[in-house]
Amino acid sequence: MSDPIYVIGHRNPDTDAICAAIGYASYLRLVREDEVIAACCGEINARTNWVLRLAGAEAPKLLLDVRPTAAIVCRRDVLTASSDETFLSVYRKMLENNFRSIPVVNADHKLIGMPTIQEMAQLFLPSESNHKAANREVRTSVKNMVIALGGTLIGDTTQVEAVEDLILVVAASSEETSRDRAKQFPPRQLVLVTGDRPEIHTLALELGVRCLVVTGGFMPQESLLQEAKEKGICVIVAPQDTASASQLIRFSRPIGEAAHEYLSFTSRTPLREIIHVVQNSHQPLFPVIDEETGSLQGVFSKSDLVEVPRTKLVLVDHNEFSQAVAGADEAEIIEVIDHHRLSGNLRTKEPVRFINEPVGSTSTIVGIMYRMRSMTPDKSTAICLCAGLISDTLNLTSPTTTNTDREILAWLAGVGGIDAAQFVKDFFAAGSLLREATPARAIEGDRKVFEENGWRISISQIEEMGLDEFWKKQAELHAALVSLCAAHNLHFACLMVTDITAHHSVLLVAGDKRVETAIDVDYHERSPQIYDMPGVVSRKKQLFPYLSNLVGKLTPP
Repeated sequence: MSDPIYVIGHRNPDTDAICAAIGYASYLRLVREDEVIAACCGEINARTNWVLRLAGAEAPKLLLDVRPTAAIVCRRDVLTASSDETFLSVYRKMLENNFRSIPVVNADHKLIGMPTIQEMAQLFLPSESNHKAANREVRTSVKNMVIALGGTLIGDTTQVEAVEDLILVVAASSEETSRDRAKQFPPRQLVLVTGDRPEIHTLALELGVRCLVVTGGFMPQESLLQEAKEKGICVIVAPQDTASASQLIRFSRPIGEAAHEYLSFTSRTPLREIIHVVQNSHQPLFPVIDEETGSLQGVFSKSDLVEVPRTKLVLVDHNEFSQAVAGADEAEIIEVIDHHRLSGNLRTKEPVRFINEPVGSTSTIVGIMYRMRSMTPDKSTAICLCAGLISDTLNLTSPTTTNTDREILAWLAGVGGIDAAQFVKDFFAAGSLLREATPARAIEGDRKVFEENGWRISISQIEEMGLDEFWKKQAELHAALVSLCAAHNLHFACLMVTDITAHHSVLLVAGDKRVETAIDVDYHERSPQIYDMPGVVSRKKQLFPYLSNLVGKLTPP
């Protein structure tokens, strides 16, 4: 199945944005074979939640950011190496699978390192150092040496899994030379490697070395093995010759002990932040870490960034990126269904279906599309679309209302089996945003920003059954508007509180005094920063055009 298509409204979604998304997603599922999901990019208000409960509809999927991230491009079916695997094992695994790099993880699947094939080859070579033991040092365990050699462990077989700092000495010279060489180092760090030389075997017991490696598959005398066990000396019988066995012991280091620095990204890191960093890196493979668990989620290479999958979106009830979900400008816009003015910087890479009708709500347009195909929405969807239409037209009383809205509402009410008059009463009584939310949250509930003549202005609207709650909180609401201006670099912000029972609004303002002075010419200042607006109930058709025209005449800020 292809990637899902998300139908989503604007930020701070109102009832029409939520219900139109639900209705249009349902419509698309009937006319397309794709997976279509209704989504939202903000908190659902109390009235809309009441509608969803009444309709028995599932709330839209919360989608706050659709920017492509590291999680989208990473490959999750990844072959990994465990931190206790030997260099040799990991190196062979990389060669067998033609890997340039491999993630090394611990028992909790947390990333330890990202060794490359080149780094592995370099680690096999002795380091340059004046320290006499530098080329002999190997950090490994007896168990790892047995595994790397494919040998047999006898003698003392306790504590063989502990990783230790050991010193490798090859006893290929005379007994005296081997003795002198071995005595330069602490005996319990010595790994003495030799062939079928009983005198060196005896020397190992005499010195009390950590481990004796007998090469060529030769088995030491039984009496020596018993003494080794009593003295706590491990004996490994290896099938290789001495030179090969020595190299394999070097390669027995656990890979987790030599983890290098590496570049990684969290699962939510936007690709926009990744691309430049990756381009300048020589790392062949980049791990992605799950932000919640800290474990390895997957890996990606530079080639995975060539064709990045984009989230497919249908935008409803808005037509500009400033109102859209974060990252919409990096998504694949499939369609736009709206009833507002054309504005903003919405651009697409491919032609899209763009429907913009001068009706009272986007839910009306969705209803029209059902009827154009002679289709009928299910009862739940019809109830949602009724709510979106009633909300945006204030039950067909807003100046944005058209005959089409009236016709579609009557049809949807019949399909949904609702009493429109009672539904309206219950819907607007379902919740007071001013009573239930903080002033800051109330202002964000249905807020839109526009720019005109250099002015950046925010308009919020709240619909209430009466203005009692507003008068109780006017001071806190004004303080919230002032904070909003500072936080979002706005020149002016206002809140229109509409009394749906009286068909009347009050406007609370904050910001540049020049705008407030201009408003004072046209509307009565009821109290400081509060203006009466009788008959003004529509932000889209009444308040917005008024403010747009007003600031267009002012000197740009």
